Amino acid sequence: MADIVDIAVNADSFKTLVTAVQAAGLVETLKSPGPFTVFAPTDDAFAKLPPGTIQTLVQNIPQLTRILKYHVVPGKLKKDDLAKLGTVTSVEGSTINIDCSDGFEVKNATVLAADIEADNGVIHVIDTVILMG
Repeated sequence: MADIVDIAVNADSFKTLVTAVQAAGLVETLKSPGPFTVFAPTDDAFAKLPPGTIQTLVQNIPQLTRILKYHVVPGKLKKDDLAKLGTVTSVEGSTINIDCSDGFEVKNATVLAADIEADNGVIHVIDTVILMG
């Protein structure tokens, strides 16, 4: 089975995410055994950010790294696990609210595809880049 990075690289909808993970030097981490739960924003999610945001982040690697780590949770948590928890703590250290009462939402993002199995965890595809605070 492919790992989280290989799945993202081979999908057409994560080009921006893959570029950001590479720029932040997180490829090796996300290829490690983990397991990890990744809330993966699509290219369309990144496109919703204000113009110039991605360029600014690529020039500010510590901030980019912090935002990317906010999208990763230790452990392999499927939708049912997340629904029971209600909140999780990201690798970055901040909490993320989970709402499965009407659909599946992660903070302010809607999950477009849940429970994508990877060798080292699980991916949930989201429609919005989530930010701390």
